[in-house]
Amino acid sequence: MSHNTFGHLFRVTTWGESHGPAIGCVVDGCPAGIALTEDDIQPHLDRRRPGQSKFVTQRQEPDQVRILSGVFEGLTTGTPIALMIENQDQRSRDYGDIAQQFRPGHADLAYHLKYGVRDYRGGGRSSARETAMRVAAGAIARKILGAGIVVRGAMVALGADAVDRAAWDWAEMERNALFCPDPGAAARWEETLLAIRKSGSSIGAVIEVQATGVPPGLGAPIYAKLDADIAAGLMSINAVKAVEIGDGFAAAALSGEENADEMRMEADGTVRFLSNRAGGILGGISTGQPVIARFAVKPTSSILTPRRAVDRQGRDVDILTKGRHDPCVGLRAVPVGEAMVACVLADHLLRHRAQNPDAPTTTRLPRN
Repeated sequence: MSHNTFGHLFRVTTWGESHGPAIGCVVDGCPAGIALTEDDIQPHLDRRRPGQSKFVTQRQEPDQVRILSGVFEGLTTGTPIALMIENQDQRSRDYGDIAQQFRPGHADLAYHLKYGVRDYRGGGRSSARETAMRVAAGAIARKILGAGIVVRGAMVALGADAVDRAAWDWAEMERNALFCPDPGAAARWEETLLAIRKSGSSIGAVIEVQATGVPPGLGAPIYAKLDADIAAGLMSINAVKAVEIGDGFAAAALSGEENADEMRMEADGTVRFLSNRAGGILGGISTGQPVIARFAVKPTSSILTPRRAVDRQGRDVDILTKGRHDPCVGLRAVPVGEAMVACVLADHLLRHRAQNPDAPTTTRLPRN
């Protein structure tokens, strides 16, 4: 199976399956001399970890990360950083009934048609369990970005119920288990998710990731656009079916006057934007404004309601999926989305420094 690596200078390769002995990743291209320990990575994994609330899968995985290489005496050495997490709470017996069946909405049939073989235990390589290693890699990417670039995500819609942006409060996310910045929406969503879980069904969500402090100049025209790479990174996350940058699809309903982010000069010689409909990226290059991306996550395909399907013998069957599953995969997709944006930004930051080491880090116009 190919294509398990993403990035150019900052490269991440993940490995492992949902019900295998372990999962892991190799991060290559991290500069030497960066302080890094497992304690820098673990808090990000803890935010994604299963079993933490009644709203997510109850699979009990501590997700304790180990650094196997690339770090000496607390500093990165510039060599590949290998990370590993042992799987400890697999229940492969839950999947015995579907070993010969293809679950609707899952990658079962597509994997079988492509490879002629599939690991039916929790989806194997197609399981969202793999995303734990993206979060681990994202923690290293954040160290490269430094404290000045902050990447934060939030769930902004559960099904058709969206947050009130006037009530947005990042601190609220520390007071609920739903990654929700709006206390009113969080209260409603708790009731919705409990009802969804009780019924054995699932629901989709929209997640927004904001990156502030991003310097201008990241990205390149045509085939290395920053927004294209962010979209590709987010689209690679399990269950993601749509990505938008800035106003995204809503921009199609605007006039040219409404959509253009107008500018004015500040007294210190920097350019100030009067809006940010472009999501901090113009022509594929960051403008110095916050980079904003959203992605839509479909409802979890594993549900207890019988669905029509087929088996390997070509027979029509009815199937329901046992096991421990999230009623909304959007909840744990928030730290995964943050990690993918952080990895893309770290990759582009290194590429930008390599090509333009003397490029400005602010929107102050150079004096000719």
